[in-house]
Formats: sequence, C-alpha cells, structure tokens
Amino acid sequence: MQGNETKKARLTPMEMVIKYGFLVLMAGLLIFFSLSSEFFATPRSAVFIFQSVSITGILALGVTATLVVDGFDLSIGSTATSALMLSSYVMVVWEMSAMWAVIFCLIMGALVGLVNGLLIVKMKVPDLLATLGMMFLLVGLQRIPTEGRSVSTGMIMPDGRVTEGVFSPAFLALGRHKFDFFIENLIPVSVVVLLVLGFVVWVFMELTRHGRLMYAIGSNERAAELAGTNVNRYKVLAYMISGVLASVGGILLAARLGRGDIASGNNLLLDSVAAALIGFAVLGAAKPNVFGTIIGALFIGILLQGLTMMNAPYYTQDFVKGAVLVVALVFTFALSKRGGAH
Repeated sequence: MQGNETKKARLTPMEMVIKYGFLVLMAGLLIFFSLSSEFFATPRSAVFIFQSVSITGILALGVTATLVVDGFDLSIGSTATSALMLSSYVMVVWEMSAMWAVIFCLIMGALVGLVNGLLIVKMKVPDLLATLGMMFLLVGLQRIPTEGRSVSTGMIMPDGRVTEGVFSPAFLALGRHKFDFFIENLIPVSVVVLLVLGFVVWVFMELTRHGRLMYAIGSNERAAELAGTNVNRYKVLAYMISGVLASVGGILLAARLGRGDIASGNNLLLDSVAAALIGFAVLGAAKPNVFGTIIGALFIGILLQGLTMMNAPYYTQDFVKGAVLVVALVFTFALSKRGGAH
C-alpha cells in the first residue's frame, strides 16, 4: 500500500517539466543576465526591477480576478492611465488634497468596473467587446479636459488659465519613497502595496467562500448557477476588483512621475496581461492564480531589466515578451494535456 502511494506521489519527467520548468527558466535568466552584465546583480538594479514589477503586478492582479470568472478586462491599462490623469487633475487643476485625489480615483475605478460588469451580464455584450469599448472610451475621455496635453504645475489650460496646484509631498512619497531592507533605499512603497494587495486578493480567492465560488463560475458557469450561485453578481464583482486595482496602479504611477503624463501607460495593458497569463505556467497551475501572477510580473521585470542592461534595442523587447508568453502558454496547455494523457 505504501509502495503504491509513493509511486503516485513521484512525478514523471513530463510532470516535472510542467510544474517546475518555468521557474527553472526564470532562474536561468537570472544567471544569464548576471554573467552578461556586471551591474545586473546589484541593489540598484533590483530597485528598478521592483519598481517595474509593482504597477504591472497590481494591474495583473485585476486581470487575474476577471480570468477567474472566465472573463477578460482589456480596459485595465486605460483605467490606470485615467486614474493617473484624474489624480493629477484633482491636485494640479482643482487644487485639492492628495486624499481627495485617491478617493476620486478609487471611485472612478469601481464605476468603470461596474459599467463593464453590467454591460457583460445585463446587456450580454461579450467581455472582450465590452472592455475594448470601455478602453477606447477612457482613452478619449482622459484627453478631453486638457485637449490631449499632460497635466503639470504651471501648465496653460484650454481656457487660458495657468494651473497653480502642486503634487502633495505625501502623494509623491507613494511612488518615490523606498524602505531600508538590509540595504538603504531598497524596497519602494509600490512593492509593499503590491505584496499587501497580492496577499489580500490571495486570501479572498483561495480561502473564502466567495473566492471559491468565483473559481467555480470560471470552471463551469452553468453548474455554479444550478447550485444557487448568483453568477451575475460575482462577475460584476470581479470587474469592479479589476477597476479598483487598475486605479491603484494609476495612482502609484502618477506619484512616481509627479505629472499626468498622457502617454506613460502605453505598455500597461500588454505587460499586465502577459504577467497574468504567464502565471498559468507557474508550478503547473494551469489556471489564473495570484502567486503565479506575481511571479509572472517579476519575470517580466527581470527580462526587461536584463535586456536593457545588455543594450538590446527597445523595439525587440515586445518580441521577446511575446516569445516568452508563447512558451509559457505551451507549458500551460500543450504540455499539461500531454501530462494528463499519461
């Protein structure tokens, strides 16, 4: 009997590849970049990686929440950019406090998620089309108040008025302050925010009844509905979580830049989606999960920092990210099906 249990517990080579292959790939990248660039394995390089990971990871957690209910949010990057512009506008143009800027952005993110969810569950618009429409709507809306200009202190508004508001030092600290961790100024505030939000979302998804019901909806929506689950309510909740997390990412980005840069969020959608989908391949999960998403964001941060330090042309980075994503999806689907066949 014990022999049979041991045999069942022992992983086949294919199962080992599926479960640990991606982590081995990430370790290999770390070693390769450390040997290729003498400055890669340094605290300063780690800070840049952590900073790039934090905002991407927060948005990717939102994408993960929608993937759990078998949905998808294409508006997450434009929601983050809208929060970036809104928070800047509140402080610089309306001359209000950082607290109001944060409150307005969180409300905006929740409303965007609510509208997305209602379009999908009430109007029966496919999730990709609903969130794509919202993406274009937000891209246009965030540019109207300033006629497409970035928001900064002293800028001239369309009506000729010169802005006098400034970014609060407390607000800027959200994006620029770093905590000491063995080494001075190593851990940015945004990384702490990512870890806290990641833990909260993980607890919600993995340890609560509501999270398990959301996974059940993503696995078999009809069965979940027959079991008495309010499917529509949980789908709307998933998109509201996505919207709020996107607004948090936009707030942190505004705090880092110290201005409402209209073009700063161009890559947020692609990077966050890539992180969430790469998460499927971490430890052979083959499903959306918080731990895998954060590892996916870290992987992208390592990859981009390594390529940058090796002086790789910027236009090759999207190609490399795409290639890595394809490899991750192969780990997730093709190899897992072969492993299951055995």
